[in-house]
Amino acid sequence: MKNRTKKIGVFDSGLGGLYIAKAIQKMLPSYDYVYLGDTLNVPYGGRSSQAIYDFSENAIRYLFEEKQCDLVIIACNTASVCALRKLQTEFLVNEFPEKRILGVIVPTLESATELGATQIGLIATEYTVSSKIYEEEIVKITPSAKIYGMPTPLLVPLIEHHGEKYMDMVLQDYLQPIIEEGLDSLILGCTHYVSIKDRVRHITNHRVRILSQDEIIPPKLRTYLLNHPEMEERLSTGNSFTICATDVNQGFIKNVANMMGEELPIEKVNCA
Repeated sequence: MKNRTKKIGVFDSGLGGLYIAKAIQKMLPSYDYVYLGDTLNVPYGGRSSQAIYDFSENAIRYLFEEKQCDLVIIACNTASVCALRKLQTEFLVNEFPEKRILGVIVPTLESATELGATQIGLIATEYTVSSKIYEEEIVKITPSAKIYGMPTPLLVPLIEHHGEKYMDMVLQDYLQPIIEEGLDSLILGCTHYVSIKDRVRHITNHRVRILSQDEIIPPKLRTYLLNHPEMEERLSTGNSFTICATDVNQGFIKNVANMMGEELPIEKVNCA
C-alpha cells in the first residue's frame, strides 16, 4: 500500500464552488478535501485575463504547498476558461509535474454529448460566454453540436443577495431568446447556478435538459480516479472537509452554513 497523504482541492472564485465540492464529497466520501474560495477577489467575471490567471495560480499554489493537495479541481468556469490551459501546460510542467489540475468545461461538454445533446444553450458570466471556449471544445467532441451562449450577469448578485422574488422575471428574460433556438439542453455555466437549477427546470417547463455541474463533476472525477490509480493511491482517506477563504465575513459564514446545512469552521488564508 502506497503512502496516502495527499488531498483533493476544490478551488472557486467565491462561494458557488461549494456546491460542486459538497456533491463530490457526497459521491466520494472517503477522501480528504480542501475547499478554497477566493472571496477577497470575487467576482472574476469582470477582471482582466492576467488578473484571473494570477489569482488562480496563487490559489492553486497555496493548495499544493500549504494544504498538501495533489489534485485540484477548478470549479470556477471563468478560471477554467482563462487559466486552466496555461496552468496545465506551463505551471504544472515547470513546477509541479507530479500534480494535476482539472477543470469543469470539457467534462460538462462530454456529459452533454453522451446524453445526445446537439443544440446546447449556455448561461454563464460575460467572460465565459465571450471567450467562446465552449464552442471551441464542443467541436473537438461533436463537430455537429452547436452552442448558444447567453451572458447572465444579474444572476449571481440576485443569488447572493436573496433576490428570489426577481429571479423568475430575470431568468425568463435571459432564457427566452436562446430557448427559441430549439435547445435540447442548457448548461448552467457558473457554480452559483446550481442553486437555481430547479427554478430553471420549472421556467423551461422541463422541455430542455438542464446540465448542472454538481451532477456532472462527481461521476467524472470518480471515473478519472479509476483511470488514474497512480493518483488515487496517493489520496488520504480521512473523510475530512476543510473550508478556506481569502476573506471571511458574516455574510459568507451564513451562506456557507445555509449551503452545507450546518455551521462549519472557515479558515481565513492569504494566497497572494
